[in-house]
Parts: sequence; structure tokens; C-alpha cells
Amino acid sequence: MATTSRTKGKKKLAKPIDNGEGEVRRASVVHDGGKKHARKNVVLLCGEGPPSELSDDDEEFARLEAATYRDYDCNYPAEDVDPMDIFPYSTHRDGSIYRGEYSWKKDYRVAERNETWIEAMMLSDPKDCMFHNGTCWMHLPWPMLQIFSLKLAKIPMDADSVELYGYIATRDVLDPLLNYIVNVSRNDPIIIKQGSLIEMTGPKRGIELCDTTLIEYDMRIKTGEQEKDDLQLIDGASIVDDRSTATKCLFTKRIHGDCGAVDITVSRLDVAVEATIEVHISEVRSTFNLCVGYFTSGLDQEIQLFDGAIGESRGLRRSVVATVIDTWMDLKFKVGSGPYSNRDTEHCYSFKAINHGWTSQLIKTEFASILVKVTWSTLSMSNM
Repeated sequence: MATTSRTKGKKKLAKPIDNGEGEVRRASVVHDGGKKHARKNVVLLCGEGPPSELSDDDEEFARLEAATYRDYDCNYPAEDVDPMDIFPYSTHRDGSIYRGEYSWKKDYRVAERNETWIEAMMLSDPKDCMFHNGTCWMHLPWPMLQIFSLKLAKIPMDADSVELYGYIATRDVLDPLLNYIVNVSRNDPIIIKQGSLIEMTGPKRGIELCDTTLIEYDMRIKTGEQEKDDLQLIDGASIVDDRSTATKCLFTKRIHGDCGAVDITVSRLDVAVEATIEVHISEVRSTFNLCVGYFTSGLDQEIQLFDGAIGESRGLRRSVVATVIDTWMDLKFKVGSGPYSNRDTEHCYSFKAINHGWTSQLIKTEFASILVKVTWSTLSMSNM
């Protein structure tokens, strides 16, 4: 996925194909020319040994918190992006993340390497709803984390592009197993230049953010035949919490590593639901270029779902996104005959976030028919 600045356009109302629960708006424009686990608060003093339990005294808390950040100002004084704090003893390459009786390692079960078992859309059609004034209050929105982009901010000085592999994943209280945002095999690395966006192939399901969520990462640069010779891009674990973040505000942090850095842009979204976007292309008459992006919760940053050529009927990779309840999620489909086409058609549709249900829209173009389906679900909090 990628992000761009938002382009606003005139929208028209359109009748959706749905289950009677969703709303959708559309517009077209032509461009010419162009699972429950108790949590413990811990404080980590970088370089000073294992973490200690956090005091309940507010003054002591403030002092310890300040110590957590003290080294970063001198280590990265000229950075244009604030560094993300990395847990000590959290690296994978030397195995330190699997050692030690630290509370955060127990809370998030970091020794368990399985992927989260929870799927998206688990409460899209529940049978135990209870309604008041037309709204289900049995399955409620929840604070969620949305990752908007990952950018390769720095690579070794002598490299024009690199072969990148590894993973970035989240662990939350809903189910502390790995929820991959990126997961690339060494046998099939991605070739990427500095400053480029790293395609996000996840998450598998919505990311819960009530108190804290762990972000775990191990990304490497392939340099030869042996894995032992590869360079470490980033390695460790970090926390995003609901105390130091403002809802519906984008912020970017830089994850520094031995041989580079990755910028991560995220937002906390309170009272949010999970939207699953599915796109299927059929009746393809000729090869065409398709770019699909979306905006969520009124934030002016686009998340790119797909950008490439379509030559036959196919479905695109499913995308899961957090959206604040009762706000609109805007989808944009840009259709053109080729990369150098000076006449592209842009179709814009807006889907209103609800607790559960689904809405779909059929788009007819000169090249193919495009069916988009958005399925709404609250998070399955019964696991908590």
C-alpha cells in the first residue's frame, strides 16, 4: 500500500447493492493529462538493564518516563522525524527477545510465533444483537490502531536500491499472536529504493488499541547467498499507546536500525469498527491500468490498495482498515489505458461506517466491470 495527498471531488448519491444496512455515495471525474491478558505498565530505561514495574506515584512515573526518552535527543539531534522508542532486549537476531522474565514479553507472548487466529469480519452478521433506536449496543465500536504507511527512510549510503525481506507485525490484547502488516520471504524479497513506500499486505484483521499495542519487527537487507551475511535494517519491538496519542491524528515515527530506518505513520481511532474491502474485476475487454486507494475517518491521507495493470478477471488482495463509526470511508478507483494515458477516469465512492453489515457497488468501465464490497464488523471482544 502507499499513501498520497487526498484529492477531493464532487460526489453524487448512488443506489448501492447491499443488505439494506449500509450507505454509499459516489462520484466520477475525468482527468485530462495526467484473544484476555492482564497488562502491566513497565518502564524501560534504555541501556540500564531490565525493566522495572512502574510506580503508581505520578511524580515518579513522570521522572521514569522522561528517562526513557533522554538518550534520543542527543543520538538523533538533526532528524526531521521523531525516533520510535525500542524496547531493550527485544532483538531477534541475537535471540534476546526470547530471553528474560520481563512483563511485556509475558503479556504479549512474544515467544509464541504463530499468526493470530482471529479473522476479519467475525462479527459482520452476529445473531445476538440488541437494538436501541436502530443501533446495536451489543456489539460496540472500540479504540483501534490504523497503520497508514511504511516508508524505507534510510539505507546504506552506497546502495541505490536494496532487496528487503522480513516482517512487521502487531500484537494486541485481543489476541497477542502476530498480526502481520508486512511479511516477506527471503526467497522472494522486494526490491525498493530509499524513500519508497513498503507495500503493506496486512493486517489480517483490525488492530485493537486500548492502553497499548506492541509493534514487532525484523527486517533485513539481502546481500548474498547466506542469510548470516545479510544486513539488519530494523530489529526489535516498540509500543504504541492511547495515552500519548490523540484520536484521529496522524503521526510518524522513525524506527532506527543498524543499517537503515523505517518511518511508520499511524493513527489512533476511537469508537472504530473494522472495514474489509474486497475488489473483484470481471468482463475484462482489454488490458488497463487500475489504481485503488481509500481514505478513512475524515483523515486526509490516502492508503493505496492496488496500483498496476489488469489483463484478466481477478480479485485484488483483501484490505482491512479501521474506520470511526458513523464517518465515511472514501474509495477511489482510477482507470486508464496505460501509464502514459492522458485521459484517466476516476470513480469515487463513500461508504458509511456501521457496526455490522455489508455494502457493495458495481462499477462499469470501458475496460471491465469492477465490483467492490465493504463488510463492516466490530472487533470480537469476547476474547478479552
